[in-house]
Amino acid sequence: MTLLSLIESTSEQYSLLLEAGTTPVDDLIRELDHEPNGYFWEGVAQVLVSTEAETLEGRFEFDSEAGMFCADSTDRSALEELAARMNVVVTDGERLRRLVSEAEASGFEFDD
Repeated sequence: MTLLSLIESTSEQYSLLLEAGTTPVDDLIRELDHEPNGYFWEGVAQVLVSTEAETLEGRFEFDSEAGMFCADSTDRSALEELAARMNVVVTDGERLRRLVSEAEASGFEFDD
């Protein structure tokens, strides 16, 4: 199951999208005192890059809104790697719980 969409928005410009509020972990996000919006998922992406995929740093830009997570890039492979990593968190409550707990313990603040 993948809830993330990778689209070619213009010639050689790609966007990775996730419609906020549509994931199987939305109730868990609320239980963890966060809002399952685009900004929360942007924070998840930032944590994943900084802790697991430092080679992705600087290879895309975020353009999230309350209703949607969005990462833009001309580097399709970077977005594909981010999508693979995020898909695990979007669908696995225990993985999400660990990520949020570890991020907050290290001082990361989700901007949701």
